[in-house]
Amino acid sequence: MRSALLLLFGGLAVAAAVSAQTVYRYVFPDGRVVYSDAPVPGAKLQGTLAPPPPAAPAPEGARPGSAPAQGGSASPGADRTARLAAATAEVSAAEAALENARAAQINGKEPLPGETTGIAKGGTRLNEAYWERQEQLQKAIDAAQARLERAVAARNAAR
Repeated sequence: MRSALLLLFGGLAVAAAVSAQTVYRYVFPDGRVVYSDAPVPGAKLQGTLAPPPPAAPAPEGARPGSAPAQGGSASPGADRTARLAAATAEVSAAEAALENARAAQINGKEPLPGETTGIAKGGTRLNEAYWERQEQLQKAIDAAQARLERAVAARNAAR
């Protein structure tokens, strides 16, 4: 479960950083939200997320991450705009990750095979495996919420 969440979060970050195409937001009838660059069968299109504008190219002879030389042709606003665009993209990715984590928790409420134990008077009860999985789902939500809070703070600082 943990590796699947890491793969999901890592995939969203890579997709947001590398992809220059539009991402579509789809909602299934049961409320699940999916972000995709292709149509999703059975889901209703709710909107799009535009890609961030491309970063301005560095002036010739400049090292990455270094400030432009005095009298350089690079605009000081271009760097700020690029940082703001990257921070806004991270906020969008963090929001998507939080929605996916919440959807996973909602979809994970029902016990899976092996997560119930029979009791003496008949019937079953939820066992430790179920509660451990619920705890992992909650931890994923907490991590996604913390990521979103960091992303919003970074975006506000870039403004």
